[in-house]
Amino acid sequence: MPFIESKQRRKELDEVVFAMAKADIKADGDLNYILYKWCKYFIKQGYNSYKNFLAELHECECQCRNDFLVTHEEKKRFENGEV
Repeated sequence: MPFIESKQRRKELDEVVFAMAKADIKADGDLNYILYKWCKYFIKQGYNSYKNFLAELHECECQCRNDFLVTHEEKKRFENGEV
């Protein structure tokens, strides 16, 4: 899980997550649109700023892969055996 030290900051960020859920944001284009627009308008223009933003997205991908996809695959491998 990404490291956020401040419990108050976590609470504030969770409110954003819940607002996105309430708005029915889906990972079928909605999320891509939101992240792209946020980057376009709020990331300071420059190589390092864009590189850091993309690195954050990549780390999120890695965390999701490890926590969700790998766990799912291991469960299915246990249920169904090796291919």
